[in-house]
Amino acid sequence: MTDLHPFIAGLPKAELHVHHVGSASPRIVAELAARHPDSKVPTDPEALTDYFSFTDFAHFIDVYLSVVDLVRTPEDVRLLTFEVARDMARQNIRYAELTITPYSSTRRGIDERAFMAAIEDARKAAEAEFGTILRWCFDIPGEAGLISAEETARLATTDGLRPEGLVSFGLGGPEIGVPRPQFKPFFDQARAAGLHSVPHAGETTGPQTIWDAINDLGAERIGHGTSSVQDPALLAHLAEHRIALEVCPTSNIATRAVATLDEHPIRQMVDAGVLVTINSDDPPMFGTDLNNEYAVAARLLGLDERGVAALAKNAVEASFLDAAGKARISAEIDAYTDTWLAR
Repeated sequence: MTDLHPFIAGLPKAELHVHHVGSASPRIVAELAARHPDSKVPTDPEALTDYFSFTDFAHFIDVYLSVVDLVRTPEDVRLLTFEVARDMARQNIRYAELTITPYSSTRRGIDERAFMAAIEDARKAAEAEFGTILRWCFDIPGEAGLISAEETARLATTDGLRPEGLVSFGLGGPEIGVPRPQFKPFFDQARAAGLHSVPHAGETTGPQTIWDAINDLGAERIGHGTSSVQDPALLAHLAEHRIALEVCPTSNIATRAVATLDEHPIRQMVDAGVLVTINSDDPPMFGTDLNNEYAVAARLLGLDERGVAALAKNAVEASFLDAAGKARISAEIDAYTDTWLAR
């Protein structure tokens, strides 16, 4: 098969499932750790490779939360956000919906208005400097319970506080022992305020969690949805209603949600007609980036350049970008692909 890495590197892309803190590069994590020497996180970027080796999903959550603890001031928030956008621009990511967990910052004492100002300042500066459009998904950290859900919904829906770039409302963290239906009132509140519903579901639990996300939380996209392939009726429902799956192949291996890449169910999802998007989740923590995830998906699906371009357009279609923005990026993908193949 043709080496698609050079093509993918230049391909205009959108990303829909990528976490704010989880996108911090080793350089940024090390810088934040040096600012806060009481943390157990290594200050040597090379040592972070071993630190980010996970034994299972629970271990990943522990490590992830230790990095979350490094973001303690509005200046930390602004630095992290702007640098994440810089890394995205290097990959030709034109548009990204970045999942942010404001509760993790506000409960650590960061003023909520200062937090909102920091992410918005970084968003506007990144678009001006890099051309990368950022939008926010505020998500509930499921492990923190209903108190965090109530606070996240308040931050996401309060006039004068809700940031301009906010488009969606999510639910992350562990799935086992954190049933989706209990979060229905908060998703109802967010949806009534005009936000889209994008909960994680079916990554480490079975298809019922995905059904709960659809039926109770009004999910318009599903984060991961790995176990959907266990239920043909669910796959048919996802395909019929164009409920996209935010697939993150390397993440699923790193957290042991899937045993090996060759066992990843992405082929079954695509064959069932589901709208599949490719994403990096927590890229530096998993030793990947969006370009690599496209290369992995291309191998698993047997795609050529036009197939990869079609996959990139799936993410544009499933995004919450306005119609004009979608048309612009889709046209850019087509033009790039045509030019590449004409060489």
